[in-house]
Amino acid sequence: MNSRERLLTALDGETPDRVPCALAFYAVNLEHIVPSGAFRDNLVDVHFVRFPISPEETALRGRIAAFGYDTRLGTALQALNYARWDYYPETPTRRNPLSHVRTFEELQAFPFPDTSSPYRVDSLSREVKACQARGLAVAGNLPHLGGELFEAAWRLRGLENFLLDMLERPAWADFLLDRLTALAQRNAEALAAVGVDVLSLDDDVGMPGTMFISPAMWRRFFKPRMAQVIAAAQAIQPELRVLYHSDGFIEPIVGDLIEIGVNALNPLQPEHMDAVRIRQSYGSRLALWGTVGCQTTFSFGMPEEIRREVKGRIETLGRAGLVLCPAYDIDEPDIPAENIAAFLEAVRRYG
Repeated sequence: MNSRERLLTALDGETPDRVPCALAFYAVNLEHIVPSGAFRDNLVDVHFVRFPISPEETALRGRIAAFGYDTRLGTALQALNYARWDYYPETPTRRNPLSHVRTFEELQAFPFPDTSSPYRVDSLSREVKACQARGLAVAGNLPHLGGELFEAAWRLRGLENFLLDMLERPAWADFLLDRLTALAQRNAEALAAVGVDVLSLDDDVGMPGTMFISPAMWRRFFKPRMAQVIAAAQAIQPELRVLYHSDGFIEPIVGDLIEIGVNALNPLQPEHMDAVRIRQSYGSRLALWGTVGCQTTFSFGMPEEIRREVKGRIETLGRAGLVLCPAYDIDEPDIPAENIAAFLEAVRRYG
């Protein structure tokens, strides 16, 4: 099997020639911790594509890239995306651009980023085809403000405001979520049209031990809208697989995610989600993408510890419907290259 066949076999709940691996649920830039070229495409089984930035933003990106990685704000590309939404988390008075809205008309007037420009997809199709020609699976992320629906909404309104909107002003919450859903749907349709194999969706609706909102509220506000996005993309490409990411604990809605067409769940953080229990409950029809490492493993663990965990995950979860991947971000400045290498080596040794 090549990497593409291997990953798609796992996402279909079947057993590939070996367990595929990824490094995240999005494109990972490791340039700040490993030498250029040290990690080649054939070390992971999936390549992530992202929509290009506008020509007007290219020069600005070049200037801000000199500032490097910021542990609060992330990469220069993230900072550029925040500016696109008028979202400045480092500035208290500009942290949530819709937090001071007092009327429904003000909410309606907020300008969303433009998604109609042709430059956004012109190069994507070529990139997707080139990667698939090399035998790689291709996944695509939607451009968003930290998450498709819940996260984007509370970043715009402020968390307390948005939670109150859902309880006391549901029309406000519905309006904002409908706009975010329309944006997500257009982007998902564009990715499906250029032929990505996997649509990567994310929304952090979980936290340690519980969810941010009740399962009932998630089903009221988010389930039908996420289903709409998935259905629209699969109407263009019926074979499209769907990966869904949420940090924290989301076990109460796992069955709902399967129902609306999600093929794989990420990252299954070991402190918050019991991957073995989920496997026992749903079998391999839900692929598990992640499972390796607690919050400190890749930063402070030893390479041998990571190898043991990879081996243990394969033994307890089985090879069907499994994509091994770190359960936390590894493109942070404190992640040793040796630990990433140990993970990749162990996947091949035991997978």
